[in-house]
Amino acid sequence: MLKIWSMKQKQQQDANADAAAGNKRKKVTAAQLRVQKDLSELSLPSTMKTDFPDPDDTLNFTLTIEPDEGMYKGGRFHFTFAISQGFPHEAPKVKCTQKIYHPNIDLEGNVCLNILREDWKPVLNLQSVVVGLQFLFLEPNASDPLNKEAAEDLRSNREGFKRNVRSAMGGGAVKSQSFDRVLKV
Repeated sequence: MLKIWSMKQKQQQDANADAAAGNKRKKVTAAQLRVQKDLSELSLPSTMKTDFPDPDDTLNFTLTIEPDEGMYKGGRFHFTFAISQGFPHEAPKVKCTQKIYHPNIDLEGNVCLNILREDWKPVLNLQSVVVGLQFLFLEPNASDPLNKEAAEDLRSNREGFKRNVRSAMGGGAVKSQSFDRVLKV
């Protein structure tokens, strides 16, 4: 919390100095302040890590999840986070960068997680999203699918679904659809 206020204070001092010198400087937005706060409070387990391709842009980053249990154990999954200036009033846009076999992630990488859609509230934070994504790998939800074939597979034949997940994670094909290899080396 202190970091946010000191960041805002420094911004004001810099703005005053720039105004005196006749320079223009970008302001830190409310979304950036909230993301900074959320990131400082983020508590990631050893199976997850964030990466900021542009260290000056906290609104766009990647999250890597490496489940250590469940049917997706041994995989490495990458998600991009794109946070708009409307955050926290608008949910972050989250996409899986790989083509994976999962009932709640479609072949284009769109993620079906209720808190990223209709159940988003400004009181939710990035930790809530991270926990939600982690839970999708521990317990895929066949009752709210984006990939209907995978959901039907999970509902009708759990063991067959597990075999299809392993095959897809290895870069194989399921029902003539090929998937990206996501197994850790």
